[in-house]
Amino acid sequence: MVTLQETAAKFNNHLHVSHTGGRLSSDSGLTLVNEFMDAFHFTELSKKIVSFNEDRRYWLHDNHKILKQILFQIIAGYKADLSADILQHDPVLQTLSTDGVWASQPSISRFFDRMTEQSIEDLQTLNQVLIDRARLIRNDTAMIIDLDSTHSDTFGNQEQTDYNAHYGTNGYHPLVAFDGLNGDFLKAKLRPGSQYTSNGVETFLKSLLEHYHQVIPTTDILVRGDSGFATPKVYELCEAHNYDYTIRLKSNRNLTRLAEELVYYDDHHPWDEKEIYYHSVSYQAGSWTKSRRVCIRSTREAGELLFNHAFIITSFSENIVPKRVFETYNKRGTMENYIKEAKNGFYFDKTDSPRFIENHARMMISVIAYNIINFMRTICFEKNWKNLQINTIRLRLFKVAGKLVNTARRLYLKLSSSHVYQAEFYAVFRRIQRIRCYT
Repeated sequence: MVTLQETAAKFNNHLHVSHTGGRLSSDSGLTLVNEFMDAFHFTELSKKIVSFNEDRRYWLHDNHKILKQILFQIIAGYKADLSADILQHDPVLQTLSTDGVWASQPSISRFFDRMTEQSIEDLQTLNQVLIDRARLIRNDTAMIIDLDSTHSDTFGNQEQTDYNAHYGTNGYHPLVAFDGLNGDFLKAKLRPGSQYTSNGVETFLKSLLEHYHQVIPTTDILVRGDSGFATPKVYELCEAHNYDYTIRLKSNRNLTRLAEELVYYDDHHPWDEKEIYYHSVSYQAGSWTKSRRVCIRSTREAGELLFNHAFIITSFSENIVPKRVFETYNKRGTMENYIKEAKNGFYFDKTDSPRFIENHARMMISVIAYNIINFMRTICFEKNWKNLQINTIRLRLFKVAGKLVNTARRLYLKLSSSHVYQAEFYAVFRRIQRIRCYT
């Protein structure tokens, strides 16, 4: 329960502060999220797609209702499950669940106990269906699949946690994929901490490519990845589906020799000027079944003697100059911002549970929460708001004081009249209601 403690303010002795204001809410703006999820038919899709190991004879809280509650908590910025013990008394949040009160922290913990491997697959399927609907509304005709891996620290004896030498800590090593054009979180897979970057990437990527080949066969797809994904399995998979790829290669003796042969020195070389040259060669490594195009960027800083070489393998034709290939690859740097947003804003790296499968489920729910807000941002926000981070969105739209008033026939949610962004709030509300014709 909320504390009844009262505290006198030092800057004004007549001012006394206490949490006794009545049934008010500080998260009234979450009605926008609920309206958006309803426009996407989230509850119906969840019940249709996601399964659980339900062994309870009697229950007060349905699994799909708890799933939706956890999504609301994450979107609102409540990282700890324990927050539910207070939030379940919030009158506005109760209206987001029309069939009873919110679950408490113990109910949420037991919810994760009912997760299975099939539940994880179902959550990914649900995420994919939501992405497909968002792409239809946005009329997306192209996609850039940015592959990467990241790290989730663990602080106990969780299952399959291990030391990762690259990050220098114990934890998990998730595999992730984002759309580099709009920031959609396409897919995620939790892996033990000792897994190498490209472990399992073939199966991970294959399902994505096959899905978009079947569902939207006209979509143009580009696959990008750093040197950790420089494996023939990825090249061959993209080539089999006629999709392009740009992947960085690690330097080796043969590539360096080729690059050095393309750089010329003479007696009047401008050593005090920075030099950058781009080249393209045909190259076949010993593990490749055929030769492929490799673009080279040779850079020498002013005053330096030797060139540093960077290499990218690509399926792009010779019509696309090497400089353009590097520019296309370098744009994958935005993916680091997406990963940071998923971690800092949606707790993607939260590993509170002892079991591996429970942590995997938490990760997938964070992925869906991230996408719900990203869909709202890319579909319903003004152009100058589309790059806002979740913390700013919460402050402007979700953290709004409100009071719920019951009458005989209706419920009235009365928001703060001093809400600075109320014009934007209602503009988003109207756009959400307009997208129902697409879903």
